[in-house]
Amino acid sequence: MLGLRLPTDPRWVALVESNISEILTDHAWCEQKAASNAISIIARFPEHLELVEEMTRIAQEEIEHFGMVVERIKARGYALGPERKDDYVGEVLKFIRRKCSREEQLVDRLLFAAMIEARSCERFKMLSEKISDPELAEFYRELMVSEAGHYTTFIGFARKYGTGVDVESRWQAYLDYEASIMANYSKKETMHG
Repeated sequence: MLGLRLPTDPRWVALVESNISEILTDHAWCEQKAASNAISIIARFPEHLELVEEMTRIAQEEIEHFGMVVERIKARGYALGPERKDDYVGEVLKFIRRKCSREEQLVDRLLFAAMIEARSCERFKMLSEKISDPELAEFYRELMVSEAGHYTTFIGFARKYGTGVDVESRWQAYLDYEASIMANYSKKETMHG
């Protein structure tokens, strides 16, 4: 369904398990950034009311996920560390076209979000199946379902609002680009690292 060209290295789960407090802090901040991204889409493209309504829902859901991760951090006696830079997201962000039509900007912004959700969904699936902590395995299974829904939403809106753009070709280009950078990742105990 996701179409990712390069799967996460399975050894990434062992890195995650070696430092649960780090992955939880990183994950919390990823959820906060996802909420901020949905709000940013609202601010940049307010003329699409259906998109605004759905991005509002996603922003609320993502900030709820942030709270759920913080609850797990607290329950385990960890502290929420400072916000982390997400190098992976920064690299995917570089693929967004800047000097193009407003319609192309919207499509790229939606495909960027779909890409991040697709990779997160894949990572959550891996954690739900491979992590030895049963409580976290169940938690990540639930989040995987949510991320898949967000991925579908972003792709769907790109197709709906990108009538003058070859959305399918652009999505394939995103998948190729993301695969080209993934060789540098799966080496840290972070959600996208």
